[in-house]
Parts: sequence; C-alpha cells; structure tokens
Amino acid sequence: MGRAARDGVDPEEFRAAMAEDTYEMVAALDLVTPVLVTSVPGLEDIVWPGTDIIPINDDEPLKSIINRLPGDQAAVIAADAPDLPPLLVGKLFRELGRAQIALCPSEYGGAVALACHLPLPDWAVPDLDADDPVADLRAQAPGRRMVATAPGWHRLRTPDDVLRLDPGLEGWDNTRALLGKY
Repeated sequence: MGRAARDGVDPEEFRAAMAEDTYEMVAALDLVTPVLVTSVPGLEDIVWPGTDIIPINDDEPLKSIINRLPGDQAAVIAADAPDLPPLLVGKLFRELGRAQIALCPSEYGGAVALACHLPLPDWAVPDLDADDPVADLRAQAPGRRMVATAPGWHRLRTPDDVLRLDPGLEGWDNTRALLGKY
C-alpha cells in the first residue's frame, strides 16, 4: 500500500494517511460500527477510542478475517482507497438485500470493497487483489445472483494512481495534507 507514494513521500506515512482517511469515512457512516483490521503496528493510533482493532497476519486469508468480524453484515474496505465516496459503501449494503456478497470492483483489477452477510457463505473465498474478484466469486457461487456489484472505484497502488485523487472531492484530508507537503 505504501508503494503508491510519490518520490519523496515516506511510504509509511502515506500508508497511515490513507488508512486514516478510509477509517474516518467509515466511522462517519450512519448505522455502521467501524473496526480496524490491520497487520501494520501502530495504526491503532488513527482510530477513535473504543474502536475494535483486529490484528492480522499479512498472509491471513480474507475469508478468515471476515469471519472474525462482529455483526450480521460487514464491509471490508481496502485502505488504499482514501477517497472512496461513502455512497458506494451504502450501495454495497443495499445490494445485500438481494445477494449474499456485494463488491465494488477496482478499475484496474481487484476490488475496492466487499460487503457480505456474516458468517461468510462456505462457498465464498474472496480475494480483493484477484484480477477479477467478481468473476471469481460468481464462479464459486451456487447461483450467479448471490454476488452483486456496485459501481467501481480506484485504488492507489502505484505513484501514477495518486493522480486519480480529485482535489474537489470531500474526504481524504490526511492523504491530501501529506501530499501537499511534497
């Protein structure tokens, strides 16, 4: 995630800024309880007191992580999408009215976010970094309509992806401030 930092920008600071922006977007959603899931030490400093923190290993499968989340529905959002509009997260939850899993695909492969009913269905083995996670999950599902999609968005995976950030879009204040220093 830090590999998208432009030259001169500290990759760890960049990673923390993106994660904080993503957390703040989720924390501002109505009827949603944010949980920080991270393999990065020190990120607990970006969350509000009382926020659940679930430490994970870098190689822990997403299915295992999802099944550790509280509640009857959950959304997992990639931390390298600091400018993800909250409306897209809401659309994912709306899709759960007709499907067991909903994805917000990423423009260049992978997915930005996934929402699902808990526990995750046995047939589902999601991977946000797969080339085409929608096709993968639909191939795993016992029925095509069990996997829905919302409009896509972008992730910041390379320094060129930073150019996708829209200065006119609300949010991503920490990432914006960090990039403004360089």
